[in-house]
Amino acid sequence: MPLQFVKMHAHGDDFIIIDRRGLNDPITPQIARQLGNRHTGIGFNQLAVVLDCDDAAARIKFWNPNGTPLATCGSATRGVAERLMHETCSDSVVLRTDRGLLTCVWQPGRQVSVNMGEPSLDWSAVPLAEAMDTQHLPIEGDPAACSMGNPHCTFFVDDIATVDVAAVGPLLEVNPLFPAKTNVHFVQVLDRGRIRLRIWERGGGVPLGSGSCCCGAVVNGIRRGLLDATVQVQCDGGTVTVHWAGEGGVVLTGSVEPVMQGSVFGIG
Repeated sequence: MPLQFVKMHAHGDDFIIIDRRGLNDPITPQIARQLGNRHTGIGFNQLAVVLDCDDAAARIKFWNPNGTPLATCGSATRGVAERLMHETCSDSVVLRTDRGLLTCVWQPGRQVSVNMGEPSLDWSAVPLAEAMDTQHLPIEGDPAACSMGNPHCTFFVDDIATVDVAAVGPLLEVNPLFPAKTNVHFVQVLDRGRIRLRIWERGGGVPLGSGSCCCGAVVNGIRRGLLDATVQVQCDGGTVTVHWAGEGGVVLTGSVEPVMQGSVFGIG
């Protein structure tokens, strides 16, 4: 049986959506790896499986291209929201993820925002291997850590062009301080309302962008006193906006664009 999919991207952060509302969920780690292979599958940074839900418009399960699950994906959540808001001709939608119930709304310029929920700032929630101040980790470069449902480790650098993300990212991802591994960010603060961000994504490599990583990087920058509440985040693939008032939910806003739709065969 062919598997129907839609592929989209958000500032270069590409993802596929498989809508299984009213149907079974066929996705296993093996199938996620097959679909995520950019040579023999479709290729994506994340896979979002849309399922029935009793207390929201839909439930979303997320997968990395290496076949590991993840709790949240800001880009794919906004992509699913865009599809469902078009479907229902509505201006907002509530979706359930492992982060809980997330509200998504249309914004001017046909952009989509999602309230990603409150960041987790305690060491045990990131999680880290032992108790410590999450604003200053005992790693060379003095990074900060938080969780947006996925762990995030943020380094603040003077010149992002000097960082070989593909070389140092894999080493930091598996640092023993992070028992669940971590996403790694490198941030150059341009001014209090703008940052340049490059990412090593846990289970995915170097993406053009990442919604949850944008949120985690801004949260850590605000906690360090480097940023205002609303920040434009310039990723390799484009720009999104993150707002966090220092408490409550983190709101991610940006465009999402369809790329293709179709069927994939020989899965399983």
